[in-house]
Amino acid sequence: MRLSMDEINNAVCLNIAERKGLKPTDVIVQLSWEEDTGYTAEVWTEGRSQYLVESNLNEAILRYMFSEYNSRVFKEQVELVINDDEEEIQAIIHDN
Repeated sequence: MRLSMDEINNAVCLNIAERKGLKPTDVIVQLSWEEDTGYTAEVWTEGRSQYLVESNLNEAILRYMFSEYNSRVFKEQVELVINDDEEEIQAIIHDN
């Protein structure tokens, strides 16, 4: 299974909103990849920003897969990749 960048953004929005007691629409996410830091996201809520690292993104994806697809996925099954054709970050969920 492959999650698009929009679905990863939704996963992070839902996760952060649940943790902070906000509505998902109150969360803004910007995903990025840098050679020195890997996959990260900058998240804005209530006028403040915070950075999430890849493990935080994986946690959000795991929770999203369970809540939206009723699928129990483990962190070893999640691989973040850059799809050059579509110029976006995607998550590949392996069946292992």
